Amino acid sequence: MIGRLRGVLAEAGEEELLIDAGGVGYVVRAGARTLSRLPALGDELIVHVETRWSQEDGPRLYGFLTRDERRAFQALTSVQGVGPKAGLAVLDVLSPPELASAVAREDKAAVGRANGVGPKLALRIVVELKDKAITGEPVFHPAGVSTPGAAPPPTAAGEAVSALMGLGIAEALARRAVDQALIRLGDDAPVSSVIKAGLQELGR
Repeated sequence: MIGRLRGVLAEAGEEELLIDAGGVGYVVRAGARTLSRLPALGDELIVHVETRWSQEDGPRLYGFLTRDERRAFQALTSVQGVGPKAGLAVLDVLSPPELASAVAREDKAAVGRANGVGPKLALRIVVELKDKAITGEPVFHPAGVSTPGAAPPPTAAGEAVSALMGLGIAEALARRAVDQALIRLGDDAPVSSVIKAGLQELGR
């Protein structure tokens, strides 16, 4: 099973992309949020992949730019009635942290903004994901509910965004630059490298 692809972006369409990895072209399905954040054609990228099998199409690859997006997709598609298409649709309107927050608040209206997700399915999603880890962070609990253990350490992305904002860069621009940097460097890149690459993105 393929879990990650690192290669060159050869093509990008409305619902999928083609990655040239080691001379092999992999067709990867992706949501609108992922497709809108891709690098230029010919640039290298890393895609986290979830492989699904169907009777009609056989194996199909679904790609995400971060591990959290792939993890959220896995959680969503574990809910009865949520297939890959609906899972991608939810992630088009809610990032993994936003989805986790909506589930914690039981905000089915936020989940229901996804294309093809009706009120009943939105309710099922928030109910069934209530105690599941949607992101790499511990399950969120509303204020007033105590949870044991220390607060989770800040992520490299979060630290890099904070550093760029400290230089006077608007938060939206800083997050966009860090997202692009992580696409090129991968989630495991050190904070210093992410900051440097983020500055390079802002200078383009």
